[in-house]
Amino acid sequence: MVIEADVVVIGAGMAGVSVAYELAGEHAVVLLEQESQPAYHTTGRSAAMFLESYGGPEVRALTAASRARFDEAGGLLSPRSLLWVAPGDQLAELSALVAAQPELVPLSPAEAVARCSALRADWMAGALLEENASEIDVLGLHQFYLGGARRRGATVLVDAALRGGRQESGRWVLDTAAGPVSAAAVVNAAGAWADRVAAALGVPPLGMRPLRRTAAVARATGVDRGWPLVADLGETFYFRPEGAGVLVSPADETPSEPCDARPDDLDVALAVERVNEATTLGLRSVVTAWAGLRTFAPDRKPVAGPDPAAPGLFWVAGQGGYGIQIAPALARMAAGSVTGGAVPHALSVARFR
Repeated sequence: MVIEADVVVIGAGMAGVSVAYELAGEHAVVLLEQESQPAYHTTGRSAAMFLESYGGPEVRALTAASRARFDEAGGLLSPRSLLWVAPGDQLAELSALVAAQPELVPLSPAEAVARCSALRADWMAGALLEENASEIDVLGLHQFYLGGARRRGATVLVDAALRGGRQESGRWVLDTAAGPVSAAAVVNAAGAWADRVAAALGVPPLGMRPLRRTAAVARATGVDRGWPLVADLGETFYFRPEGAGVLVSPADETPSEPCDARPDDLDVALAVERVNEATTLGLRSVVTAWAGLRTFAPDRKPVAGPDPAAPGLFWVAGQGGYGIQIAPALARMAAGSVTGGAVPHALSVARFR
């Protein structure tokens, strides 16, 4: 029996569930997930922050435009400031960031240490503070969208990997592990698998690049839960309090095939080494480590919009490390693209393919 829908969304990570939510209610939506549970890969492993100083102009505009949805959902943002720190060889980058984003507050090394007492003042040449940054409850946001999509009538199919698809009489007919599905429109929100989905549909890929990012939690003493997220401007490490310990990452971008990503011991050790160099934490014992895939288009800008080579196919992909914080605005853009509706002017900065 063929399942009929107006729109099929492929991928039940943050991109897929947010687009399904925006489309459901007024449209019959089917959400396909290849795993046995949604958010198994990147979304479920993200330690995301809401950072208005992070990313290029398009990403920053989408982040700002997403704020209202976070506030509407309630309880998804917990205040934690961001402290960009710079050794002497990164002072040019620090000056450029201040010029581009004057709302950031320059701090001296001593002032940065006052914000995070574990930092070494002699390691830094300067710092910048984003006071209004926040931690994101990633799974809470995902459940807001997934539960909302279901309440609006969306059908969610798990263990439903795409095997192939074709267009017949103006509709897409998809062969999935959960059975055939037919729809007028398909949204490719498959994250690291987006190019493989395109290939299964007989559409040229966009050259998406999945990059592995590693994180770990290390034991530490004297950790203040009020410390900011600390990141160096060269993006070679970041750390923040996590439970009784410290979450650390080498901010790695290791090319990978789409897969169930696993941490590399060398990357974990590198994260600990870099954080120890910049701080007095003296981290040694790692409690747990994990990895996820952040997927970028060749120009590292999000892709949202119709595929000119395949009528009825739309992309929501290439969100890289910004996918959680820009999800609300990007989903509204993508849904407007699918339905032909108006896109709010504030969101028009992002690229439609």
